[in-house]
Amino acid sequence: MASKSKNDTKSGSDSAVSMNLKSYKKDFLFSALEKMLLIRRFEEKSAQMYGLRKIGGFCHLYNGQEAVAIAAAMAADMSRDYMLTAYRDHGHALACGMDPNVVMAELYGKITGCSRGKGGSMHMFDVEKHMLGGNGIVGAQIPIATGVAFAEMYKKKVLGQKDAGVALCFFGDGAVHQGAFHESLNLAGVWKLPAVYMVENNRFGMGSAVHRVSAVEDFEIKAVGYNIDGMQLDGMSFIDCYEGIGKAIERARKDSVPTLIDIKTYRYKGHSMSDPAKYRTKDELDKFKAQDPIELLKSAMKDAGMITDEDYQNLDKQIKQTVQEAVDFAENSDEPAIETIYEDVYV
Repeated sequence: MASKSKNDTKSGSDSAVSMNLKSYKKDFLFSALEKMLLIRRFEEKSAQMYGLRKIGGFCHLYNGQEAVAIAAAMAADMSRDYMLTAYRDHGHALACGMDPNVVMAELYGKITGCSRGKGGSMHMFDVEKHMLGGNGIVGAQIPIATGVAFAEMYKKKVLGQKDAGVALCFFGDGAVHQGAFHESLNLAGVWKLPAVYMVENNRFGMGSAVHRVSAVEDFEIKAVGYNIDGMQLDGMSFIDCYEGIGKAIERARKDSVPTLIDIKTYRYKGHSMSDPAKYRTKDELDKFKAQDPIELLKSAMKDAGMITDEDYQNLDKQIKQTVQEAVDFAENSDEPAIETIYEDVYV
């Protein structure tokens, strides 16, 4: 069983100092920073548009958790690997390379959205990018991801295909207590499936703190019950996530074995846009914002002479323009025609 990473208990400055960038190229880290910042600015703009009632329905934001999805996507080979997640899925969609215009249009319910305006916030999907959802039911993606992993195992072991992939499955801490979680991991352990199960442990299942509803708070120990590997990672550190998830993907690809990862992260916003998050203190929020994954990576790169404040400001300006263009695209897109209500449905 892999050792735990205790970085989540460090202060922001300590985490930045401990981030070893020597083995990484500047372009790689700059790309990671750019992608994380795109998610952050996209989510901030989504919140703004929701407040203006341009976006309706449920809307769950990813602010604070950006390092997880980006590290996973960059550690994976998304030309053959697959990503499945829950309803907090905008970040994963962008991490897979989906067009911000198309994602924003889906939030707006427009015909140019990835699900033609029928899915909304919780159902981002792109088969070409290997983004298989966006699932609105808590834990529903876990058995689906297990099925994807089974298919990839079958392609490799039975059909002899060398390009078989790995299933990357993301879910919140609340989903760990669903029966589908246990059934899926048991099958993955029995059948030796190439799956990486990642608990984005953002400390709260809706409004309930993990310690109030779970007999254990470190979920990687549950891997023991299914005879699979488990590890814990610092979700506020891109490097920790990239290296840890990368090892799990490598094991899955080489040996066809699953891994359960407990990723300690934190969401800055409430469970959804309708949640004022009064169940936590300002001091707690400030504590985790001091460990902001974007700021930590930027500070470490700055200390290593890889980026300047001006570089970052220019990057931020470009990304804000990209996000505004996504809003403009959504605003100018057509509503779905009335006859499309009968399309894309099973009968």
